[in-house]
Amino acid sequence: MILNVLKVFGLSAASFFIGVFFTPLLTHYLYKYKMWRKEVRKFTPDGEKTTVLESIRGTEERTVPRMGGILIWGVVLLVSSLLWMLSFIFPRSFIFDKLDFLSREQTWLPLFTLVAASIVGFFDDIFQIYGKGKYIAGGVRFTRRLLLIVVIALVGAFWFYIKLEKTSIFIPFVGSIDIGILFPLFFVLVVVATFSGGVIDGLDGLAAGTLASAFSAYAGIAFFQDQIDLAAFCGVVIGALLAFLWFNIPPARFFMGETGIMGLTTALAVIAFLTDAAIMLPIIALPIAVTALSSALQLFWKRFFGRKLFLVAPIHHYFEARGWPHYKITMRFWIIGIVSAIVGMVIVLIGRV
Repeated sequence: MILNVLKVFGLSAASFFIGVFFTPLLTHYLYKYKMWRKEVRKFTPDGEKTTVLESIRGTEERTVPRMGGILIWGVVLLVSSLLWMLSFIFPRSFIFDKLDFLSREQTWLPLFTLVAASIVGFFDDIFQIYGKGKYIAGGVRFTRRLLLIVVIALVGAFWFYIKLEKTSIFIPFVGSIDIGILFPLFFVLVVVATFSGGVIDGLDGLAAGTLASAFSAYAGIAFFQDQIDLAAFCGVVIGALLAFLWFNIPPARFFMGETGIMGLTTALAVIAFLTDAAIMLPIIALPIAVTALSSALQLFWKRFFGRKLFLVAPIHHYFEARGWPHYKITMRFWIIGIVSAIVGMVIVLIGRV
């Protein structure tokens, strides 16, 4: 137990310090090559002008670089690869063997998902920075990004359904319900829905803080399920998120960008399935779920009723438009995220009793 605690929390701390160490190097190149949007966004995904959003966000997008998410998935990839190589080079080393958390059953899939989706986001950020593509001020079209996420999700669905022979979902206090061949479809829908929650990346520190809470809850669930490798993986992600957050607290030194949010949201969904707690994802990641729902409702309302439900969406920008300071919105979302993550974790853990 002591070694497991040291593995999870020790690697979390190591990930944080490694991220803090490499951030100045990353930001040096991001600023040197002016890796920010050259134009502010003029249109929403449904084609409407972003008049309200532009008035409250100003020209910040043209002065702060994107692609800060490289720090997060880069640190996770570095730590996991380094420990794996050390355990391979020194197979008889108890320390390296114990710290290595790469395992086929627990961490291969979330690491693959994190890196694959982050690479998709990386190219989207590049296109936005240089004004390539036809989406907003450049970038990969939403439909194409969505298609690539679906492909990644299908790989995960195949892994669960074929390799792990998983066909059921667990509902706390009820038990496992077998949904048979519908499981892959359910898996893909959950991944896509969580990916859509990436719109929460809109204020300094908002996405990183809320995601840290969600990953912390799943780290706790995995630890109590004796999935120590998965808990350690979550811990490394949390450490990298906190390192990013250290420099993203207002005024932000860089933005997470699609290369961060896409990988994190899809990996979070995969971890939810690995812990058999996917049904509780909307509670554990409540701010992300509410943010995605607000954008979906806005699009639905405009299409079927011909008017907007909110002054601007997603909902954190609505509060901004109503006059709330951005730091107040962020910190209240953090509080809600921490409380909902704790509540969701407790429900999952006691729901099996």
